Amino acid sequence: MAKKGTSTSHVSETPATAWLKSHGVAYTEHPYEYLEHGGAQHSSAVLGFDPFTVVKTLIMQDQDAKPLAVLMHGNRTVSTKNLARQIGAKSVEPCKPEVANRHSGYLVGGTSPFGLRKAMPVYVESTVLALPRICINGGRRGFLVGLSPDVLSGPLGARPVQCALAE
Repeated sequence: MAKKGTSTSHVSETPATAWLKSHGVAYTEHPYEYLEHGGAQHSSAVLGFDPFTVVKTLIMQDQDAKPLAVLMHGNRTVSTKNLARQIGAKSVEPCKPEVANRHSGYLVGGTSPFGLRKAMPVYVESTVLALPRICINGGRRGFLVGLSPDVLSGPLGARPVQCALAE
């Protein structure tokens, strides 16, 4: 259910929610007022969630400019060096926002790992999978969905990695 006092009727379907529905994934909707550059720290504060349970979706690329998605705790940073080593890449770096938008089909700040425009490998920080429940972007700025992290390693096929740095 949505947080008390909010209505989910104004949140129209996104490619992410369409993907979740087509895979039979149960989720809750959590709209909030988007803040430019607020990130997972802002959304978790506004919605009253632990930022460790709010998962951000980051679009990165390897040395050959091949895109990949990384799912990370909202209060952690990706060690691109550790990530590259674990996935067998020479290097990994974040995509520029316009490149990330093109690869994912979403605007940065509203990127979801579900319903991505381009097929790409998805990696998830392994400790995310141990949480009982997570919130992750639902495909629009100012919109998170709450769900079981099992969907990440199950239907989404995300591969676990260990590349988190504390913030």
